[in-house]
Amino acid sequence: MKAVIPVAGIGTRLRPHTHTQPKSLIPVAGKPILAHIVDQLVEAGINEFVFIIGYLGDKVEEYILKTYPNIKTQFVIQTSGKGTGHAIWLAKDAIKDSPILIVFGDTICELNWADILTNENSILGVKVVEDPRHFGVAETNEQGLITKLVEKPAIPKSNLALVGIYKINQTHLLMECLEHNIQNSIKTHNEFHLTDALMCMVNKGAQISTYNVNLWFDCGKKDILLQTNELLLKRNYSNKDKHYDFINTIIIEPVFIGENAKISNSIIGPNVSIGEKANIEYSIIKESIIGPYAELKNAVLSQSLIGNDAFLQGTVHSLNLGDSAEINFS
Repeated sequence: MKAVIPVAGIGTRLRPHTHTQPKSLIPVAGKPILAHIVDQLVEAGINEFVFIIGYLGDKVEEYILKTYPNIKTQFVIQTSGKGTGHAIWLAKDAIKDSPILIVFGDTICELNWADILTNENSILGVKVVEDPRHFGVAETNEQGLITKLVEKPAIPKSNLALVGIYKINQTHLLMECLEHNIQNSIKTHNEFHLTDALMCMVNKGAQISTYNVNLWFDCGKKDILLQTNELLLKRNYSNKDKHYDFINTIIIEPVFIGENAKISNSIIGPNVSIGEKANIEYSIIKESIIGPYAELKNAVLSQSLIGNDAFLQGTVHSLNLGDSAEINFS
């Protein structure tokens, strides 16, 4: 089975960070969002990947080739934001007729992948949400089979949100439906959505089940990124057994501290991720993500997202600072 991961989105909700790097490479709990996804799939036994890249796609390709030299990779370019359905359709030559697992590149989930991969049916990951109007929504019958799919409905008839995980066995039928929608300009909210093609499959008799996902993070906003960082640190990524040798510094777990980071005269934690070679002096930082090579001096930060190679000097309490930015409050 091939994994297909669309990562061509611009990531407007995470600006200014996505001005200089793709959303999928923003770090959470010590590694990029995309790495969390790929690591889970490799562990589940998948070795063939198709990445659909666009905006800053060269950085995604460089990262994947460097970090995962042992997996089989293909890269497909989507030059315009025409939607997720269009992205999958562009990858048709790479996908061919093999069963596929589509995972959106800003989706981190915790689940038993074997349950999905070994199921004989096509399966869509879903989760009950309070306000489904911002997602694709699934309606099901008593047997748990999908009867209707709607992208961002104004009046939802279900609270089952699609979480960005799709295992498709009838790949040929999916491509037929995508081709039909694109050739006939069938759009929703002015885009070719994967949701519409899946609804086309249901109308043609395809049986598609749902899989309830317990933990799901749609990492498209700063607040969600910080919540994801906190939970993953608490569950999996704490360095509690590591001895720190930082000058006059208190570490409050859970934290992640990258290689060759320099910290002195500071209080770090809880729920803080610090990238490699960051330099932090005379600062208090909690519930924040600090990018690689960032430099902070005399800072008080909470609920902050600091980009790669950023510089901050002075006292502030909450900040969203993009890559290579410089702020001096002194």
